[in-house]
Amino acid sequence: MRISTAGMHQLALEGILQRNADLAKTQNQIAAGKRILTPSDDPTGAVRALDLDRALAESQQFKRNSDMVTNRLSFEEQTLSDMTNLMQRVRDLTVQGANATVDVNGRKAIATEIKDRLNELMGLANRKDANGEYLFSGYSTLTQPFGTNASGAVQYAGDQGVRSVQTSPTQKIADAHSGFEVFMRVATGNGTFSTAANAANTGSGVIDSGTVTNPAAWVRGNYALQFTSATAYQIVNTATSAVVSSGAYTSGQTIAFNGVQVSVRGAPATGDTFSINSSTTEDMFTTLQKLVTTLARPNVTPQDRAQFDTEMGNTLTQLDRALDHTGDVRADVGSRLSLLDQSAASRDQRELDMNTALSDLRDLDYASAITRLNVQLVGLQAAQSSYSKLGQLSLFNYL
Repeated sequence: MRISTAGMHQLALEGILQRNADLAKTQNQIAAGKRILTPSDDPTGAVRALDLDRALAESQQFKRNSDMVTNRLSFEEQTLSDMTNLMQRVRDLTVQGANATVDVNGRKAIATEIKDRLNELMGLANRKDANGEYLFSGYSTLTQPFGTNASGAVQYAGDQGVRSVQTSPTQKIADAHSGFEVFMRVATGNGTFSTAANAANTGSGVIDSGTVTNPAAWVRGNYALQFTSATAYQIVNTATSAVVSSGAYTSGQTIAFNGVQVSVRGAPATGDTFSINSSTTEDMFTTLQKLVTTLARPNVTPQDRAQFDTEMGNTLTQLDRALDHTGDVRADVGSRLSLLDQSAASRDQRELDMNTALSDLRDLDYASAITRLNVQLVGLQAAQSSYSKLGQLSLFNYL
């Protein structure tokens, strides 16, 4: 086979250029610290690296989502803590105001502080997070959730929705509670039923909030405890007018029916009536407004005092329900924050594993690369030296 002079030069130049390209690639890998600079370097590894990059980016987005939810829930938890302190102070004031030794002026002073606490509660209900969004507006985070109407009653202007945020591939967590759920849905009475005295009562009987002895025997409905005489009573289902129970009355005795029991102390008059109704719901603002009204009422007669004592006892029960309700919401917030902590720990470990796998795929082995660089540099120098010798193999050099 004949090899022309031009062919020898071409092959030699191609060898030099190839070695120069290999050397440049190795130098770029060392400068970047990466083994894969283009997909052609390792097609399979490049695809796997892209998948890992995408998974890491998704994980970082989940982290940002989790941080946002954590911040809002932390704001809510602090607000609920402030609410607990506020309602506990109101309860202490209620106990103080219910004391028979407190005169009219003392009750007025207590009512004034409770009004201030009511305004404070309104401020907590309209609290915002760090982004300026209302905590308790549901989906309508830019709408102030609570305000008063012309009659002074508190109204909820938000909705009952709750935003759920994706914090992991398989987990969504609500970032708050609606104001309707937190402030407006406190069960009345003891949670099963509530009691009240008829405003037209002429005796001095005072009914307590009652207890449930057998939940399975309770039949939801509205009942009336009627005194047919000063020493006899009957319990009537107000929907059917059927007499459920009856008996002789003694002050402080237990009156039981349908798995519940109440007690009345004092001296009810013939015809006095007390209601025993299935629990509904009452908002916290109404509870405090009723308390202010009760404290402002003068207790001139024994009948006034009996009505006052009944209402104050019911208010104490209602405040306890509000405190329990707030505690339940706080527990739910704490549960969500705990889930976020667990998710963060799992996410951090998953990111560490993915970064390790990505490093194994893409990062450069510097020792191997530098050794290869040196070998390629020697090869390039040898090719250049050979070509310089090859360039002298011409008859013109010997003529």
